[in-house]
This record gives sequence, C-alpha cells and structure tokens, in this order.
Amino acid sequence: MTTPADPPAPAAVDPLVIRFLDFLGPQVTKGGWRPPEDFPEIAFAGRSNVGKSSLLNVLLRRKALARVSNTPGRTRQINFFAVNKQFVLADLPGYGYAKISKTRKAEWRPLIEGYLRSSKRLAGVVLLLDVRHDPSPDDLQMLDFLAEVGAPTIVVATKTDKMGPVVAANRIQEMAEALGLDADQMVSFSSRTGEGRDELATALMDLLQQPDWRPAPATEEVAEGTEEMPIALTPSAAEATAAPSDQ
Repeated sequence: MTTPADPPAPAAVDPLVIRFLDFLGPQVTKGGWRPPEDFPEIAFAGRSNVGKSSLLNVLLRRKALARVSNTPGRTRQINFFAVNKQFVLADLPGYGYAKISKTRKAEWRPLIEGYLRSSKRLAGVVLLLDVRHDPSPDDLQMLDFLAEVGAPTIVVATKTDKMGPVVAANRIQEMAEALGLDADQMVSFSSRTGEGRDELATALMDLLQQPDWRPAPATEEVAEGTEEMPIALTPSAAEATAAPSDQ
C-alpha cells in the first residue's frame, strides 16, 4: 500500500511585496524642497559604510535602487522613495565619516536634525549598526537624539555574514547590552544572504500600524531660555546624486 506523500510546506508570505516604487526627489538643505507629506515616512539612518544602500536594495528587491559605492560618505541629501503608494522611505545621509571637513559636517547636521524634528508624518526610524564594530559615539548620539525626539526606532545589525552565526549572535547580544536593549529587539541583517529581510519588512509594516507618536501641539508657549537638544552628529557628504550611496 502506497503511503500518500506529505503535502509541501506552504511558501512563506512576503510581508512587503513591492508593487510600486518611485524616486520622489531629494531634499538638499534644511527647509528646502521635499515631497508633500501625503503618506507616513520611515527614515533610514546610519554611519557611512554601514551597508545602508545594500540593505535598501535587498529590502525593496531592487538591484540598483540605491547605488553601492566603495567610497563612504557620498550622499549629501535626503532621498525620498514612494513605496506601494503606502509609505515613503527617507534615506538620510550617512554620518561619522572622519575625512569630511568641519564646514561640510556643519552643513548636514541641520538637514538631518531638521528632518527628524519637523517631518509631520514620520512613523519611525531604522538605525543601522555594523555588527563588526561597537556603537560609535556618533551612533550613541543618534540614539540619544531619537530618544529625546521620541521617534520609534528599529535597530538593525548589518553585515552579519562577515562572521559566523554564533559569533554574530554573541556580537548582537553585546551590542544590545551596550545600548540598553534586549537582543530580540535588534534585527540581524545580511545583504549578501538576505537574512533578516522579511523580519525587517514585518517590523516596518507593524510600525506603520502604530498611532502617531508625536505629542499634540502645545497650548502654551515654551518657557523662555529653553533649548532643543542638538543632534551633534558628523554627517557625511559628497556629490549630489539621485540615488544614495553605500552607507
């Protein structure tokens, strides 16, 4: 008697099927042109050479949406992409590239800070950290700034394929402890193998379902003498291009 074969396991459901993708344009200066805020926005941030462009290509299933470069710190603008007419992805300039001049750094700090403070539809921020390195002072400043602003933040450990799975898991645990997080609050990601793509996509979809995190407008004037916390980062700079570089 022939035993029926077990039915095949159902295919995994893609949490983010890309049906529509459009480059909306860049914002080059604080207060400069930016796309209308018609949809929720998710910003991607990280140090130069953290692998942001490669991650975005994998996440959005495109080979060349974001330009991958061997030269860190090339993007000097915020690039906006409409995804599925559902949300807008904001690719922020990389920060922390030491070879950029102090003048250039001073130009891009207001751009990043201004966007994160003023975007009315910002749903949250994805902060990328290279799993091979401890969080830098710039990374810690960015986390402090996001906490001060109150923006929901997803932390992603990139380049996990550069080490063995056990070593990578231990590194993520160490990084989480340094950041005051639980290891399961961080997403492990490899642009080479695709590990973590669906987990990150699911986290983004969950983020978009959350209520607006920004406090209601104050009814009283801010007390005289109070100041907003500056981001104090060292953003990267380079040529203006329609697509971001690898950061």
